[in-house]
Amino acid sequence: MKLMYIIVRQDNESDVVSALISQNYRITKLATSGGFLRRGNTTLFSCVEDDAVDKAIEIVHNECGKRQSIQVDMPVNLPSTAINYTTLPTTIEVGGATIIVTDVSRFEKF
Repeated sequence: MKLMYIIVRQDNESDVVSALISQNYRITKLATSGGFLRRGNTTLFSCVEDDAVDKAIEIVHNECGKRQSIQVDMPVNLPSTAINYTTLPTTIEVGGATIIVTDVSRFEKF
């Protein structure tokens, strides 16, 4: 048995959860936030049989594999003074998912 940690953007959460549940995966979800963009994420937990891991990854990839470009304002410290900050527009790719799969030594459901 494996424990899957699936981290997706909040924008993709509903689609991913619905797709996984429709394929009989049991999901627990937590609201989380990313460190770089400080935007909302959802972390999903699911205990699955070893042979079901690849199918779950395929489902997640199909639901949030598309990447989106967004523009963020990154703070830039100008060398003229130590306290002079401005922002520099930067385009980055977001979306996708981060998936971590670990072994489970014991699983019980009551």
